[in-house]
Amino acid sequence: MLQWYKIDKTSIYVEDRIYEVEAGRTRLCILHNANGWKAFSRKCPHAGASFVTAWCEGEEIVCSYHRHRFNLTSGKGCPGQGDFIKIYPTKVENEELYVAIESSGSFFNRLFK
Repeated sequence: MLQWYKIDKTSIYVEDRIYEVEAGRTRLCILHNANGWKAFSRKCPHAGASFVTAWCEGEEIVCSYHRHRFNLTSGKGCPGQGDFIKIYPTKVENEELYVAIESSGSFFNRLFK
């Protein structure tokens, strides 16, 4: 089951810049680009580097540590990487930004926390 959390977007003001935010008890990364809001895991599964220092190229996030790439829609890493990141649903209602987190008992929430 999904629970929606309001994100204070007043501190998220630079297009294509990655920010770390909290949704409930989950810390995650978020950015806004030409394709809208994207919310995803805060750490690279390859080496645990923070995505705050990563950058976005089109529909991919690029880890600043080893340059691993992940699709911001599916979460899949590039072929040969064998890994993925968690992608969180986002929505905007009445000009407010929300991110959905699976209930605390879910596998993904425990794995990526």
